[in-house]
This record gives sequence, structure tokens and C-alpha cells, in this order.
Amino acid sequence: MNKSIASSTFPVTISTPSVWMRTGGIVLTGSAFVAVCAHIALPLFFTPVPLSMAPFAVLLLGLALSPRLAAATLAAYLVEGALGLPVFAPGPLAGFAHLIGPTAGYLLSYPFAAALISFISRRGTRSFSSALLGAAVGNLVILGCGALAMAVLTHASMASVLTLAVLPFLPGDALKVIAAAALVTSFRRVRTTQA
Repeated sequence: MNKSIASSTFPVTISTPSVWMRTGGIVLTGSAFVAVCAHIALPLFFTPVPLSMAPFAVLLLGLALSPRLAAATLAAYLVEGALGLPVFAPGPLAGFAHLIGPTAGYLLSYPFAAALISFISRRGTRSFSSALLGAAVGNLVILGCGALAMAVLTHASMASVLTLAVLPFLPGDALKVIAAAALVTSFRRVRTTQA
């Protein structure tokens, strides 16, 4: 066999399974990270939506991964939850019921929000400001979808929906956006200086 042909084709054949394994490992690790963060939750007496660290995990993964990989990771998280794995925030609902209950809008927005965060933050310089913008837009998507789904489910007024689904989470979410952008930007700087 010609050595140049072997050297040009052989790595492609052996790298494909390793790429799939690496990608699968990232997706599973990322979805496990979201599950752990979802269990760091504080129920609020005035709303059916708990104060959870899951959106922080979505922001972080969106900033750290490519748009496709971020979306795939969050889609895997939703599939795991729909199949009954205990990955969603603890509460009265279990499994698939989370995806049709009061938190459905937030949860279902995760893959889209993560992909959008990644897309926005990767445009331009990958600076703190682009990470902050991407995380902020993604967080607004999560809150907006959560509010929209709650409005559809409860038929409540817009003022009620804002009071239940958006306003209580704004201060904490602002901190999550800043923290996620700062963490990812710092990690990129450290990695660049070590390279």
C-alpha cells in the first residue's frame, strides 16, 4: 500500500470513533453538570418556579461550547429528564411532568438559549463583553420562554406572570450572567497564557 495514501486516510478512520466518544463524553458531562446545578434549588412560596442554579449551568455551557455542542448537551439533559432520570430541580413534579408543568418554558428554552449564547459570544473577540452580551441575551430568552409558557398554562395576566416568572429571578440572574462571563473569560485567558 502506498505510504502517502495510508498516512492520509488512516488517521481519518481512527479519529472518527474518538471524536464521537469525546463529543459524547462532553454531552454527558455537561448534562450531568446541569443536573447537579438544578438540584441546588430554593423553592419560593409565592411562585411554582424554584430559584435554581440550572440557568447558570446553561449560561456556562453556552459560553464554553460550540453552538451545536451546547444545544446537543441541553437537549440530552431534557431527554434524560423526560425519561425519568432525577435531573430536574426537586419538587412535586417528576420526569416528563416537568416539561408540561410551570417550569416547561424555562426547560424547553435551554437548548436554544445555549446555542444562541455560544453563537453571540463567539462572534468578534471572545472578550468579557461578548461573553456578557451572549449570557445576558440567553438568560432573557430563558426568562421570556418561561414567562410565555406560564402565561399559556395559567391564563394569568401579564402583570401576574411577570411577578411569578420573571421579576423574582432578575437580581440572581444578573449575578449568574456576570459570574458565567467572568469564569469563561478568565479560563480562556489562563489557557492562552499557558499555550
